Amino acid sequence: MWKSVIVSLFSVCTATICVAADLTDVENRWLQGAWPVVTFAKAADLPLDIVVQPQPSPGKAPLALAFVDGRCKLVLSMRGNPEARATLDRIEPALLDATLELMTAHELGHCRRYLDGAWLGVPAGFSPSEPAGLSDSLRDAYRAMQAQRREEGYADLVGLAWARRQHPQLYAKLQAWLLAEREHERVEGSQHDTLAWLRLAGDAGAMTGATIFDTAEQLWEKGLKGPVAGDN
Repeated sequence: MWKSVIVSLFSVCTATICVAADLTDVENRWLQGAWPVVTFAKAADLPLDIVVQPQPSPGKAPLALAFVDGRCKLVLSMRGNPEARATLDRIEPALLDATLELMTAHELGHCRRYLDGAWLGVPAGFSPSEPAGLSDSLRDAYRAMQAQRREEGYADLVGLAWARRQHPQLYAKLQAWLLAEREHERVEGSQHDTLAWLRLAGDAGAMTGATIFDTAEQLWEKGLKGPVAGDN
């Protein structure tokens, strides 16, 4: 099923438009916005496939990444999922395409970490800390949550590095949008509490590096050594 969907999509999409008769309007709109990042991944020979879930997927993230058999799968879970349309409606129209690119680049950041064999890993010299007095089960859950938080922080920075390179005139608004998303209903220290990294990225001049991944890694490690040292 995945292969037939992938071939169909790549046969009808270009750098500027993506329309497929067997996809919904919402799916086509997300793909249209995501396509510059998909094109970038293809040119960079990253093993990225697109998977459109045909079954209803209420409650799931409309856009996510899976890693299967050495390939990254950009997964659209949008049918029967009102959040897919609601997400589009919440974004300022003038920022819609750039924001969808940022979100897709975020998933590409996860892809890069998987491909590098670094998923849930930490850079040399970094030792995560944890609250004292946790039971074994709570300690395991805390470590897993903080590992996921680090991955989300890295991926957010990849998304912003993409925005800085591709949409420099919109960077301040895109950084502010992502900051507001992460602040909404924030639970301190949870998987999506990436504010410390996002604040480091508030200075567009700090977004330097040979690639979007290099840029993200530099700020990510800076965050680990500073504002989020020890994951506290």
